[in-house]
Amino acid sequence: MIPSPIETAAASGDLNAALAATVTHFGCQAGTIHLLRDGVLKLAAHRNIPPPVVQIIETVPIGKGIAGLAAERREPITICNLQTDTSGQARPGAKATGMEGSLAVPMLVGGELRGVLGVAKAEAYDWSEAETTLLTQIATRLAE
Repeated sequence: MIPSPIETAAASGDLNAALAATVTHFGCQAGTIHLLRDGVLKLAAHRNIPPPVVQIIETVPIGKGIAGLAAERREPITICNLQTDTSGQARPGAKATGMEGSLAVPMLVGGELRGVLGVAKAEAYDWSEAETTLLTQIATRLAE
């Protein structure tokens, strides 16, 4: 069940408010919402992302970086520590946020990709299945 502050913000259509409520609910320090536009992900809302990083992540190709991989695979991408990740999933822009524990989920409606919702913590963090499921439900609600 989606917490009421997030549901209220989602119902209003205010992506910045919905993202702020989501970041707060998960005890995160940063977050992004990218929407699919013309075959790429375009930054639609962000919270606590440094200005130089905003420039880097304004447009994200499908398959590139954490958000791009979540979009391409249509499944959650989790990274316990962005700063020490050697998988190649975390791009330099993600590392430049200073965040560590990251979770990005696709925003899907009926299997159709609409965007990607991502949150991050300042410390290393292993996301639980319940947290991943809830963020996925929030992403679906925002995509609607």
